[in-house]
Amino acid sequence: QTHFLSLSLQAKMSRPVQARRLEGIDKNIWVEFVKLATTYSTVNLGQGFPDFPPPDFLKEAFMRAISGENHMLHQYTRAFGHPPLVKILAQLFGKLLGRDLDPMTNVMVTVGAYQALFCCFQAFVDEGDEVIIIEPFFDCYEPMVKMAGGKPVFVPLRPKAPKHGKLMSSADWQLDPAELASKFSERTKAIVLNSPNNPLGKVFSREELQLIADLCVKHDVLCISDEVYEWLVYDGKEHIRIANLQGMWERTVIIGSAGKTFSATGWKVGWTVGPNRLLQHIRTVHQNSVYHCATAAQEAVAQGFQRELELYGKPDSYFVQLPKLLQQKRDWLVQSLDALGMKPIVPEGTYFLVADISEFKSDVPDVPDSDEPYDSRFAKWMVKNKGLAVIPLSTFYCGAHKNNYNHFIRFCFAKEEATLKAANDILQKWKREKTSS
Repeated sequence: QTHFLSLSLQAKMSRPVQARRLEGIDKNIWVEFVKLATTYSTVNLGQGFPDFPPPDFLKEAFMRAISGENHMLHQYTRAFGHPPLVKILAQLFGKLLGRDLDPMTNVMVTVGAYQALFCCFQAFVDEGDEVIIIEPFFDCYEPMVKMAGGKPVFVPLRPKAPKHGKLMSSADWQLDPAELASKFSERTKAIVLNSPNNPLGKVFSREELQLIADLCVKHDVLCISDEVYEWLVYDGKEHIRIANLQGMWERTVIIGSAGKTFSATGWKVGWTVGPNRLLQHIRTVHQNSVYHCATAAQEAVAQGFQRELELYGKPDSYFVQLPKLLQQKRDWLVQSLDALGMKPIVPEGTYFLVADISEFKSDVPDVPDSDEPYDSRFAKWMVKNKGLAVIPLSTFYCGAHKNNYNHFIRFCFAKEEATLKAANDILQKWKREKTSS
């Protein structure tokens, strides 16, 4: 027995097992905050998913797909996208981009927009390549760039003071043109654009997109354009596609999401749209990683888009109705937070609203020399003591910049009325407690 024990000890691996590409990216904020929310929260306005159902026409399409006569919908379909889905996506985006798109070469379906992003970074980024990321950014961009061997280069949106007496808008957060230009070099391979932006809700203007486009063309840089919230814009704003600007189609991959488009985030159906010279490399990564996406979900999404293409621009269109509904929810949460002294930054798009917690700092004392940003401690305190889950804005910044933007928290307002009312009740009670103390 002793002999076997010594052999088994010798057999233990002493060499490191972890691949170098995983160093420093093992921690994930969502794992921590989702666990806190499930443990303590009565109301979760943290994670970005609706707690209301997808539209009936989409649910019915899914039911038909899984219970109908076509048993092939339970089997593999085309690896790069179910033919009915890539055909309708090519039609719709062809209309939006004013181009004749080939469904087989200009569109590829992915396991949500998340896998589309992963495929892009793996396909285009080489060891030492620089990728420009605009802050605040959806948090997976940084680790995905590093995993591909690239170097993230960060440029922040800088807030400008709003007009006197007005609430700040996400439009008040802007790029400094000189600062942005200084980040481009011969090492720059790509820039990641997210408009409408998560977490701020900023919808980039034509002038801002032109600034980015001119630099991409000048330096021969790719644009990975994350447009998952393309239909969720408010106050009559317009979502402008950077691929439509001169010289940008050839160098842009557009990323979209049925989860955000049809309020069905758990279906995990996303896509990339772009020129074949870029998509051919994304297909190589896809075929050597997940290879294939769920057939029935793709069929249902194809039928959803078929309906939307027929109703395009009409009042009955879900793409018209959903932003109207969400704008009401946004306005309600803005009023609720404003009344309590948390200063909301009014978003022009997305599911999200960022609020300034400076006035609430007395509730959670500062800890000098703490490694953890203040907003992160505030959010943890809030979920444990108030039962309301949110996400700290510093999550969406690189390590060096987290403490520059550490007095904001992000709320998700894509929730049922009852959820938002419960959140308001928590905030009202908190306000009364503050006033009475």
